[in-house]
Order: sequence, then structure tokens, then C-alpha cells
Amino acid sequence: MTAPTVLKRREIIDALRVGAVPRRGLEYFVVGLERFEKAIDEELETVGAGQGRFKAVRGEYGTGKTFFARWLEHRALERGFATTLVQISESDTPLYRMETVYRRAVEALQTKEWADGAFRSLIDRWFFQLEDEVLAQGGVAANDDDAIAKAVGELLEQRLRAVSATQPQFAAALRACHVARVRNNQPISEGLIAWMMGQPNVGAAVTRAANIKGELDHDASAGFLRGLLEVLKQTGRKGLVLVLDEVETIQRVRADSREKSLNALRQLIDDLAGERYPGLYVLITGTPLFFDGPQGVKRLAPLAQRLQTDFGPDPKFDSSRAPQIRLMPFDLDKLVEVGRRVRDLYPTSAGARVRAKVDDAVLRRLAQGVTGALGGKAGVAPRIYLRKLIGLLDQVDEHPDFDPAVHYPLTVGVEEMNDEERAAAGIARTVDEIKLDIASKDGRSGLE
Repeated sequence: MTAPTVLKRREIIDALRVGAVPRRGLEYFVVGLERFEKAIDEELETVGAGQGRFKAVRGEYGTGKTFFARWLEHRALERGFATTLVQISESDTPLYRMETVYRRAVEALQTKEWADGAFRSLIDRWFFQLEDEVLAQGGVAANDDDAIAKAVGELLEQRLRAVSATQPQFAAALRACHVARVRNNQPISEGLIAWMMGQPNVGAAVTRAANIKGELDHDASAGFLRGLLEVLKQTGRKGLVLVLDEVETIQRVRADSREKSLNALRQLIDDLAGERYPGLYVLITGTPLFFDGPQGVKRLAPLAQRLQTDFGPDPKFDSSRAPQIRLMPFDLDKLVEVGRRVRDLYPTSAGARVRAKVDDAVLRRLAQGVTGALGGKAGVAPRIYLRKLIGLLDQVDEHPDFDPAVHYPLTVGVEEMNDEERAAAGIARTVDEIKLDIASKDGRSGLE
């Protein structure tokens, strides 16, 4: 693993400072996921060979489900996949509406080269490749735009023949988009890209240019996802990792919406097994209640059967190859180890002083203090612990005379907790804050 740049270090620290999971760089401070590496890499290799794969990750709040998803994305990107993460939400992204899931997935699409705007960049690259191939074959003059557009359109249709058999509008939109670009008609080409991304309210003039109608519906979006997989393959990607995060939210919706969402998951698993989406790896994350409770997976027997995994009393013997894997809560030792790695990532010109003042003993006392504020539940503590650690490192870095043992009274405010953290702390929303005095044996306050 190459050492991270200062810019990447800052990106990681900036995200942790506000209690967020960094989009990139998790591999530098990941703890406890090493046991999944071999199985995940094997599954990615299988998907890269043209198969589909479905994986479910379960864990209580604080076990790192979103962290696991970001870590998987990193491993996939390094192996030549495109990735995207979609947060499931009944109001914004209901699971049973494929057109919305598709739109969110394309909006968040990223590759190793492009963290933002990857869909447009991939289409651009594909067009360039097709043009180069047409010109290399001869018979078309490099300055004959109409001939190039016609030849590329025909080649495009050949490459998307399998997709066009069930969803011809995908190829039609791409062909019209290329013609618009050759003719330097930017509004039409950009409008067609937006339409292919599933964006609503695309003008009628844009859709008329490709002889297509309306917006993407559920069935069309499924076909467009297959088209996206084909474009990824032809631009050198091994496939796509699609993360559906926080699927447990469907437990809180109306019964009819919940049933449709559960059935959508069942259908997706069957489609992957039936090779309808070659090169697609789908990961879902959810709480144990979603998988085992009365309002979750258990409500749909066929889905429960597909995700059935026998978990023994000792998680040490869990199989990483199972369709469902579980993440265990952090303990103090893991918190300290994560804190050590984050401390060593912290970008500073005073590294020796920072490491000396925020040594392992201070890291452990900080972990104990935050855990104590949350009812002794270390598994709920990582987000606040890392946020507090970054704040402490900032103070030590900026002020040479700052001593954590003297000048740092740890305070965990209710306003900085989410619902799960408040529940762990056993406090009501009206409590202003919890103040902790981490004192040494001689009565000095602070992190001694």
C-alpha cells in the first residue's frame, strides 16, 4: 500500500472531523475487516468474469456497515470496477422503484479515474473508442462527420445488440447523442445524457431527436442498467459494484410499499443468479432486525430462504462466503487501534509532538471516556470517538503548549448524538449535555 498524499490525508481527516465516513482512503485505517478480504476478492473475480453476485451485510449501529461498503468499493475500484452507493429512503429512493434506484446509482457512479461525473466521462470515452475503431478500419474520411456518425452508429448498434433486444431505447439514445456531438449540438447531446441517467423533465425536443418518448419507467431502467454494464465492459471495466445502503428503512414504510420492496430484493437476487446482469455485484446493508424481525426479510419467505445463513454462537467461525455476513461491534482495543492509525494519518508538520502528546495511553482514555458517555457500549462509539480525536489532534497541533492531561475536559453533547447514540447513553433529547471529568489518581482533570 502506497503512503497517502497530504491531500488525501486531509480529505480523510476532514470527513472524520464532521462525523462522516470518508469517500476514499478507508484502507489506511480499516480495522477488523481483514478476515473478509479473501472471500470478497474471490467474489469480485467471479463477477469480473461475467457473473452476478448478491451479498448482504448485517450489523447493529456502530458496527461499520457503511464503512464496510466504502471499503468494498475501494477494493473494487482498485481491481478495475466501477462502483456506486445508493442510500435507500422511502421518500427519496424507495427500493421498489427501479427507475429511482437507477437514477441515484448513475448519479453516484465512480471509477478509479473519475470520482464525479463518471457516467458522462465513460460515454465520452466509449464514443472516442468507437470513432478510433471506425477510422482504423479505413473507408471513412477523418473529416467526414456524417460518415463517421453513421459508421459509429452502426458499430454501436452491433455492440449493444443484446441490450437492444429487450431495451432498444438505450442504443437509440446513445446513437442520437453521438450524432449531436459530431454536429456540435451540445443541448441535445447533454439532454440525451441526462435522459439516459434517468433524470426527469427532459425536454420534448431532446427526446424527439432520438425518436424516444417519456421518462424511464421501472422496466426501462432495468434494461438501461444492463446497457450500463455493457458500456462499462466495453470501456475496460470489469463490472459494477452497486451498494444499497440502509435497506432496513423499508421496515418503517406502509405495508404495501414494504411488500413491494422486499419482492424487489427477491427479484434482484433471482435476476443476478439468472445472469440477467452479468458483471454486477450487489451489496445490501441492514440491521439484524431487518433480517430477523417481523417487518423485514421474514415477511417474504422466498427472500428469507435466499438469504438464510446459520450463524453460530462464535462469530470467529462465520463463513465470509455466505450470502449474509455479520459485523461485530467494536471493543476498546479496536477503538484504540483505529485511533492510532488515524493519529498517524493526521497531516501535521509537528508529527513527533502530536504523537507524544496523543500517545496510546491518551487514545485509550479517550475511548474509555466516550464509551462511558454512551452507556459503556463501545460498539456505538466509533463515530463520536473519531470526531473527538480529530478535535483533540487539532488542538495539540495548533497550540504547542496544549496538554491533553491538563486542558482537555471531555464533553459529549446531546446535540452531537444521533438517535442510536442517545439511546445508548440512556438520555432524553432535552438534556443539554453530558460532562465527563477524566481525572487521574492525583485529581488532575483531563486526559492524563
